[in-house]
Amino acid sequence: MTEQDRDIVRAKLNGETARIAWHELERFHAQGSVLAVVPDLDLVEVATVLAQDEAGQLRQWLDGGQVAHVSDEQARRWHAEAAELWAVVVAPWVVVQAEEQGQGYAS
Repeated sequence: MTEQDRDIVRAKLNGETARIAWHELERFHAQGSVLAVVPDLDLVEVATVLAQDEAGQLRQWLDGGQVAHVSDEQARRWHAEAAELWAVVVAPWVVVQAEEQGQGYAS
């Protein structure tokens, strides 16, 4: 895929990114399809890597704990806080990111 194609995918995903209440994502968490991104990574970049199937980069982030499945503990915390997160769908995944450091995730 060319850099121009990648830019098109990135722009599309950027336009599909929105804030959403955790309560609306809980059913996806129950299916194991929610990935959390630490605040210091670019959510849209992570989504682009997923969409482009860049397994090497994704593996680095997973191994480094920068991208992870949302833990049940974190899900309970976000539920109790009625948290709102930034989210974008890269089927079959919903990729989320807490805006504030205090709403980070625990693996």
